[in-house]
Amino acid sequence: MGADHQGDGHQAGLSAAVAGRRLVLKTFAGLAVAKGLPVWAQDAQMLETIPLWPGTPPDGPGPSGPEATSAKGSVTRVVEPRLRVYLPAQSNGCAMLVIAGGGYAHIECGHESTPAARWLQAQGVTAFELVYRLPREGWAQPLVPLQDGQRAMRLIRAGAQSFGIDAARIGVLGFSAGAHLAGMTAVAPDAPRYAPVDAADAVSARPDCAALIYPVLTMLPPFDHTHARRELLGARRSAAAGEALSVEMLVTPAAPPMFLAQAVDDTVSPVDNSLRMFAALRQAKVAAALHLFTTGQHGWGMGPPGSEVAAWPGLFATWAGQHRWWR
Repeated sequence: MGADHQGDGHQAGLSAAVAGRRLVLKTFAGLAVAKGLPVWAQDAQMLETIPLWPGTPPDGPGPSGPEATSAKGSVTRVVEPRLRVYLPAQSNGCAMLVIAGGGYAHIECGHESTPAARWLQAQGVTAFELVYRLPREGWAQPLVPLQDGQRAMRLIRAGAQSFGIDAARIGVLGFSAGAHLAGMTAVAPDAPRYAPVDAADAVSARPDCAALIYPVLTMLPPFDHTHARRELLGARRSAAAGEALSVEMLVTPAAPPMFLAQAVDDTVSPVDNSLRMFAALRQAKVAAALHLFTTGQHGWGMGPPGSEVAAWPGLFATWAGQHRWWR
C-alpha cells in the first residue's frame, strides 16, 4: 500500500507541476512574441525538471560526490536522474525523449541533447531531455542507464494528458552512446530492468519512433572497441554478454519505425553500427530510413552550419511527417 500511495502522490505532484509550468510558458511566450524574439530566445526560461524516481533510484547508493557539469555542459556524477522539460509555445501533440551520448562515462548535454531539445521545441514538439545515471559511478550494477531510459518513457507516457501530448506519439532521439540507450529502450521496452515503484511502471515503455544519430549499437566483434562497451561490460568478452546489449540483435517486428544517420568516416563508432541495424530492421520488416554522409566524423550534434551532416534534422522532420508522427 505504501508504494501505491507514494506513486499516486508522485503523479499528482507531476500534474500540478505541469499545470504551473504551462502557465509560466504562456507568460514567457507572450512576452517574447510582444518583443519580437524568436522561440530560441525563450528556451532558457522554459526549462524545468522532473525527477525520474519518487525516492532513491534503484541499485544505489551511486556517486559519493556532488553532480558536476563542465563548462561545455558535460554532466557526470548523476545522483538524481531526471527529465528536463521543454514545452513548446504551440504544441503539435508529439513528444520526444532526447538522450545525449558520452560513452556512458559522461553526458554531452551541452553539445547534443540540449540543442536538439530546443530545436524540437521550436518545431512544436514537447522535448524531454534525459539526465541519466552512469554505469561506473558507484551503482550496484552497470545497467542503471537502461533503467532510467525505460522509466523515462513510462513517466512521459503516464503524464501525457498533463503535458497535452498524444500517448501514441512519443518518440526517442539518441546520440552515440545515447543512441544505444535509446535503441535498447526501443527494442526491449518490456525487459524487467527494475522492480515497479508506482503506477507509471504499468505503462508501456515502447517509443512510437526512434532516431539514432551516429549510434553505438553493437557490442560484438569486430566493432566492440567503443568506450560505451567498456563502461557497460568492463573486461567481459563473452558472446552472450555482448549479444544481450547489442541493439541490432534484439530487433523484432514489434520494434518502432527508426531513423538512422551516420558519417562513413566515423572512427569512434564505425558506420557498421548503422548498417547492421538497418539490415536487422529490414529483416524484421520494420520501417526504417538510413542516411549516410561522406564526411562528418563523430559527435556532430545538430551539425555544424553548412556541413553535410547538418542536413539530418531536416531529413528527420520530413521522415517523421511521412510517418504521421508529427505535423
